[in-house]
This record gives sequence, structure tokens and C-alpha cells, in this order.
Amino acid sequence: MDAAASDLFAAEEIERARSYHRPLYRALGLDLLLELGVLAAIAFGPPGDWLAGATGGSWWARTIELVALVAGVGTLVRLPLSAWRGWLYERRWGFSTQTFRGWLSDKAKGLVIGVAVSSLALVLLLGSVRAWEGWWPAVAAPGAALFVLFLSVLAPLLFERLFNRFWPLPDRELAGELQELSRRAGVPVRTILVSDASRRTRKHNAYVSGLGPTRRLVLFDTLLEDAPREELRGVVAHELGHRRHRHVAAGTLLAMAGIAVAVLVLWGLLSWHGLLAAVGADGLAGPRVVPLVLLALSLLELGALPLGTWLSRRWERTADRFALELTRDGAALEQMHRRLALANLADLDPPRLLYALLFTHPTPPERIAAARMGS
Repeated sequence: MDAAASDLFAAEEIERARSYHRPLYRALGLDLLLELGVLAAIAFGPPGDWLAGATGGSWWARTIELVALVAGVGTLVRLPLSAWRGWLYERRWGFSTQTFRGWLSDKAKGLVIGVAVSSLALVLLLGSVRAWEGWWPAVAAPGAALFVLFLSVLAPLLFERLFNRFWPLPDRELAGELQELSRRAGVPVRTILVSDASRRTRKHNAYVSGLGPTRRLVLFDTLLEDAPREELRGVVAHELGHRRHRHVAAGTLLAMAGIAVAVLVLWGLLSWHGLLAAVGADGLAGPRVVPLVLLALSLLELGALPLGTWLSRRWERTADRFALELTRDGAALEQMHRRLALANLADLDPPRLLYALLFTHPTPPERIAAARMGS
């Protein structure tokens, strides 16, 4: 990394961020081991036979039931650690504003959505195997890509509203100022939305999501409450940079290509009779193969993580440069990065390996240094 945290932040700020993040890194590693361990045990061991034996009905009904059972078991095994990471630890550090009941409700919603999406995807996958046998990847690969596109377009309407309420930015003067900024950026925004993030957290954020008619720019209400206007312009300019450079669309295309490649990898796995025999699958299209598919997809996602985070950091730097060119206010952008880093307790000096594997954004010292150099 190009910028030293000690040159831009106080030693106490660096140490406080380190104290917050190090236990979370260990918990994340343990959670990953639990996730993969549960999937492997179900895919290759007796627990998979027990769960498969608890299902009944037609092949598609058994597939849905098995997805729900696998997801449910995995969630229950990981629930104590998830509760510590996502609720108790966040409350101890003063971030979470949720009750435990509210956190559990969100967890249940996420489980239901995950089961619904995974079930539909796997029913379509196994249906293609049953219908087209030897050449099913020619149908399943483009079908999976279209499925990802469908989710990307409709996610703001289908999923985001299940967890948050949204409303237009109430300050008309500020809204007009930010809309003028969007016109100067070449990506006019009709409506800037505010999310009720404060019902869950005190952290600050903003994001862009959706494609075509569902495109949106969303600001956390916590950000609006605390950020001065010039810093808020910097946040919005950064998000406009993502839109101007079509990062959401590019990310969707990459996800579509990635899932198509994953289908081809699954084709190789499902053609390996020794592996199918090990999991006791009744043919390529048998529902008992579901845990193996979920395990393979998790491992592929893990393998693609370094490339994904590298690309994300590259896009974030591009959006930062765009914001600097648009606002011509390096001082405000520097202060914005500092405020966000301290408000969210971002890791100011992460271990290099974890930075390469997990960090989707450059560190705050990197971003501040870039703002100074460009101003």
C-alpha cells in the first residue's frame, strides 16, 4: 500500500480500529470453516442421507425441500457465531441499534430469500439436466447468466425493500444541488433516495444498485445526519462515478460470465462418476446432488474472491478520481474519507494478505493520499 496509516491518523485511531477488526477476522475465518464443513458433511456423509430421506414428493419438490434443510442446518450451526459477529459484538462497539429480535428477523428474512433463490436456481439446473442430458450445459450456462441478470435488475424492488424503507431526499435545496451535480457528471439522477439504516446501525454509507429502470442512488440516513454538505457532495460524486463508468453493469456482466463458467465446472463434477458415487447421488439429476452443487459453488466463489476484490478496489479508485475531477475539492474529499473511516471504524492498516483477499475498497490512508495528490 502506498500510504502509511501512521502519517495520516493518530496512533490511538489506528489501534482502536485494529482492536475492533482483529476478532472479526478470526470469527470470519471460523464462520467460513463452519460453512464449508457443514456442506461437506452433508454432501459426503450420513447427514446428507438423513436430510434427503426426510424429503418426499416429485424431484423438484425434493430439491426445494433439501435446499431448505441444508440451508436451515447450516444457519443453525453457525447461528451462535453469527449472532456474536452481527449483533452482540456490534452492540458492544456502539454500532448496532437493533434489538436481538430485530436481528433474528433480518436473519430469517435472509434465510427465506436465500432458500427461494437457491431453490429456483437448482430446480432449473436439475430440470435442464433431466431434459437435455448430455448437452444440458448449453442450456444451463446461458440460462444461469440470464438468471443473474434478472436478479440484478429486480433486486432493488424484490429484496432491498424487505429490509429497509426508502424515501426521496427531503431537503429540496440539497436534492437540487445534488441533481445538478449528477447532470454535470453526465448521469442525471431523477430521485436520490434515503434509507432508514439507523434502525440497524450507526455506520455511514451510500451505494448505487439496479440496472435500467431500477437504477438508484441511496444515502444512509446516518450519513445525512452527520456529514457536512461539501462532504456529502463528495460521497454522491463518488457514487456518480460508479454510474458514469458503468461499474454496476460491468459487475453484472462479470457475474453472468462467472456463473456460466461455474455451470461448466459443475458439468465436469457431475460427469465424474466416482464423485457422484461418493455422495450417493441417484444420477446426475437426483436431488441428493444438491449439497455437492452448493459446496462446489461456495468453493468457486471463494477461489474467485481475490480477483473480485482486486477489481472492486480498482473501480473504487476510479470513482474516487471521478469525484475529485467533478468536485475539484480535494480537501473536502480528504475530510470525507477521514470522517467515514472514523465513523465506521475502518481498518486503517490491515494485514496484507487479508487486504488482498477481503478488501473491496482501498484503505482510508490510500484514499486520502490519492485525494491530496490529485488536488
